[in-house]
Amino acid sequence: MNPLLNTIIIYARDMQRTAAFYERYFGFTTTGEIVEGLIELAAPTGGASILIHQAAKSVKLGQVGVKLSFSVPDVEAFKASSAALGLEFGSTHQANGYVFANAKDPDGNSVSVSSRAFRVL
Repeated sequence: MNPLLNTIIIYARDMQRTAAFYERYFGFTTTGEIVEGLIELAAPTGGASILIHQAAKSVKLGQVGVKLSFSVPDVEAFKASSAALGLEFGSTHQANGYVFANAKDPDGNSVSVSSRAFRVL
């Protein structure tokens, strides 16, 4: 049996602020309560959940080792609704049959929205 990716752990300086970011802009649900040192966020449509973990002072955040990519059918519409809430994405990039755009979370981690999952092959 192949393993299933169902949890992404994000290290954060301000756990509450980072949890609120993913709740506000990407629709994750959370109580915001810290349980066993983690804040858990559930995916709105059944995808992977996110666990927010307190980052040690020695951890360098915002590196390019991990990028969260969220699938949306209409990148421009998502960018516009996010901008209305205060999150600005960069330029929309054209790829092989889809588009994507990038932003940063409060800890400098890369996030993107992409229409790749909705492309017609």
